[in-house]
Amino acid sequence: MSPIFRRTEKKKPADRTVTLIGKPGCHLCDDAQLVIEKVCAEVGAAWEKKDITQDEELHRAYWEQIPVVLVDGEQHTFWRVDEARLRRELAG
Repeated sequence: MSPIFRRTEKKKPADRTVTLIGKPGCHLCDDAQLVIEKVCAEVGAAWEKKDITQDEELHRAYWEQIPVVLVDGEQHTFWRVDEARLRRELAG
């Protein structure tokens, strides 16, 4: 009997969402946002920003790591965003 291989469907960049979790006055968060805006504009992905000072659950989970970047709800990176790595992740 031959093994069954499951093909994992790749999401198109337009179907991906990048989430930046940070807080006001955070220079690393501002730097991360610039990278996210640039990459998402280039590949056509959506992005959103969440403020840990407005969300107790996010604050508990990420306060030592901000900025935190999620791709489709999964943690991609924290502190510094590597532009090339984010682009590769969104390309699938």
